[in-house]
Amino acid sequence: MPVDAPSFPMVLAFAAPFFVLTIVLEWWLVRKGKLAGTYETKDALTSMLMGFGNLASDLAMGFISLAVLMWAWQFRLMDWGVSLPIICLALLAQDFLYYWKHRAAHRVRWLWTAHVVHHSSEFYNLSTALRQPWNNHFTGFVLFSTPLVFLGVHPLLLGFVGALNLLYQYWIHTEAIDRLPNWFEAVFNTPSHHRAHHGTNPQYLDCNYAGILIIWDKMFGTFVPEDAETKPNYGLVQNVETYNPIKIAFNEMWGAVKDVCTPKIKFSQRLKYLFAPPGWSHDGSRKSSAHIKAEHVAQNPHLSGTPGLPK
Repeated sequence: MPVDAPSFPMVLAFAAPFFVLTIVLEWWLVRKGKLAGTYETKDALTSMLMGFGNLASDLAMGFISLAVLMWAWQFRLMDWGVSLPIICLALLAQDFLYYWKHRAAHRVRWLWTAHVVHHSSEFYNLSTALRQPWNNHFTGFVLFSTPLVFLGVHPLLLGFVGALNLLYQYWIHTEAIDRLPNWFEAVFNTPSHHRAHHGTNPQYLDCNYAGILIIWDKMFGTFVPEDAETKPNYGLVQNVETYNPIKIAFNEMWGAVKDVCTPKIKFSQRLKYLFAPPGWSHDGSRKSSAHIKAEHVAQNPHLSGTPGLPK
């Protein structure tokens, strides 16, 4: 690394003790009936193990993503430098790109093979925030960050504000907080908004991709409020039914590879098994989120056009 490269703290690594402490505290208060929520011991321990595995994979393989960004850095149009205003501006810009990266992770199966890990828990508590993938650096997610590097945001600054974004998202993984003041709910991502994002109910599929600011979802038509009468069902449309962290980490990626190798299908169909939305199949035997929503409306016509459902 050049001697003039900026230096930033490893935010998520330093935050690890705080994560463990607050998870244990929420776990204890939920068990005592003092906070809303649910914990299942094996599930929570698996989530925490997935989190530490994610940190280990970042330390071991983060050089792959960093190499891509440093390559892009040589073609930068300018250099923003590093100052408090620039860090704030970079955080805002990165949050905008995070929205699109997150949205793509739900709409492109190859990206979903990593992000699916985060949605695999059937419970929603602080430990769920730590359930993170181990194969991020092999999926191409880093390419979503290159526009900011070309525009002059140093890759290390980008990594720093990305870590701040993920740190913000930690606290919204809880059922202990119902609603916050209206002004806050209108601008920022909150536990309520993110609970809807984790729901597998038809109305909640593919919504609320925000990192810090929920305004992106409202601007681009993907915002769905949590319905007080429809509690989110957490997990996946088809749950993995295991606490084995290795199976959780690679189950969907292995499934995608097997689908690509399906005999007697067209090359275009093999590509769709990687780049079409999750649930696509060459023979129509599976259901995408769009199919699930359409079927739900067909069975409940009075819900047509309500938030999260088609007309």
